[in-house]
Amino acid sequence: MLRKPGALFPSAAGRKRRAGTRSLFQNGSQVEIGSENVLKYIGKRLLAMIPVVLGVTLIVYCIMSLAPGDPARTILGEQATEEQVQALRDEMGLNDPLLVQYVRYVWKLLHGDFGTSYSSRIDVSKEIWSRFPNTIKLALVASLVSVIFALPLGIVAAVKQNTFFDSASMFFAIIGISCPTFWFGLILILVFAVHLKWFPVSGQVDTLKGIILPAVTLGFNSMAAMARVTRSSMLEVIRQDYIRTARAKGVSNRNVILQHAVPNAMIPTVTVIGLRIGGLLAGAVICETVFAWPGIGRLLVQSIMSRNTPVVLGCIIIFSICFSLVNLIVDILYAFIDPRIKSQYQ
Repeated sequence: MLRKPGALFPSAAGRKRRAGTRSLFQNGSQVEIGSENVLKYIGKRLLAMIPVVLGVTLIVYCIMSLAPGDPARTILGEQATEEQVQALRDEMGLNDPLLVQYVRYVWKLLHGDFGTSYSSRIDVSKEIWSRFPNTIKLALVASLVSVIFALPLGIVAAVKQNTFFDSASMFFAIIGISCPTFWFGLILILVFAVHLKWFPVSGQVDTLKGIILPAVTLGFNSMAAMARVTRSSMLEVIRQDYIRTARAKGVSNRNVILQHAVPNAMIPTVTVIGLRIGGLLAGAVICETVFAWPGIGRLLVQSIMSRNTPVVLGCIIIFSICFSLVNLIVDILYAFIDPRIKSQYQ
């Protein structure tokens, strides 16, 4: 049976039409990436964030309602009478059914109202946004420290496989993954702040010395994980046929590693880096508490202790949105970094 010539030899118009799109793979589904399709994909992902955020708020709201303590009693103090407490509970709507309270909160949230803090009596949004830049600064510096040390460590460990450097670096990575963040932070404070006095004991936002210890503490675990993933990805890539072909053509080992192996090995590493950046925002809760860093992580802990539900919900919403946005950016970058997709596009 004869085939049409166009079936074996596509026309120039057909090749151009296919070259104008890319493919993004997400959860086993294929999405064509063009200028319009990228915007559609981003729009769908942003809309998918809405039920995620609402689900998170519902779970946190139910947990906070079961927590011991009375917000009205916390606001008025122990000297307040029972009549005063009940009057304040009626004013705040705390005596209404839980579902009614949650629906009321979601309705205000959809209008941009995060509520009022029980303790400071100011808008939750103002209280969060005054601390949010400090958390972002800490997470970005910790991510930078992780990437700067993890990538060279993983690449060199893969190139020098089964050597002393490889064993030592992976032993270091295992320690980094195993160490609890709070324990590692206390050790750094004890050694470098108390005994050596190189850095301040508590984190200071406006100084370089004040951010080093919190950033190293927060990024140490991520650095170890990134190094292990980079090493594994590099080992898989340098065993491929095209790497052996490049070496057989006389390409220097340095160019083979830097120009051929590293770009392809970065595909899973970039994904891990993005997920770790989102995780650093959540991990900042412990780190900010240890170093008294004035961020929303510490604000979250203080609000949980005082059963300040509006502030807790506001912090959780911010964390959820940030983590979802980081995942979206990683998915898009993954499609544009993949050399196979890039070659099809070109």
